[in-house]
Amino acid sequence: MLKNIPPILSPELLKILCEMGHSDRLVIADGNFPAESMGKNSIVIRCDGHGVPELLDAILTVFPLDTYVEKPVSLMEVVPGDDVKTPIWETYKAIIAKHDSRGAQTIQCLERFAFYEETKKVYCIIATSEAAQYANIMLQKGVILV
Repeated sequence: MLKNIPPILSPELLKILCEMGHSDRLVIADGNFPAESMGKNSIVIRCDGHGVPELLDAILTVFPLDTYVEKPVSLMEVVPGDDVKTPIWETYKAIIAKHDSRGAQTIQCLERFAFYEETKKVYCIIATSEAAQYANIMLQKGVILV
């Protein structure tokens, strides 16, 4: 056991977060995301039974967002014509603001297939059981300033 580490962060996930360096990226994927096929060149970690918001909050307690890029957080843009609401994005904004003073200014949206292409380059994909649509989020790691 460790102090001040959110218990949702497994030893395996902590190891991966620690291995990641500046500018490495990870995706926290919803339950519909093709994590295994997109993650053929990445590490895929299963976090079944958990949603994206709880993992995002826990990860951001130990994971600095990149300050050398304007938008270190990416969401998958809703496909034009798709009548889907994304209230989970407001939850993400609140969680990010809790951990990074830039808040929602850190977020950009990527077109669906552009998001997939960027996902193929990430260090890690965390597969969740999140049921919300368009709940995938990509984070770019920054440095810890001392």
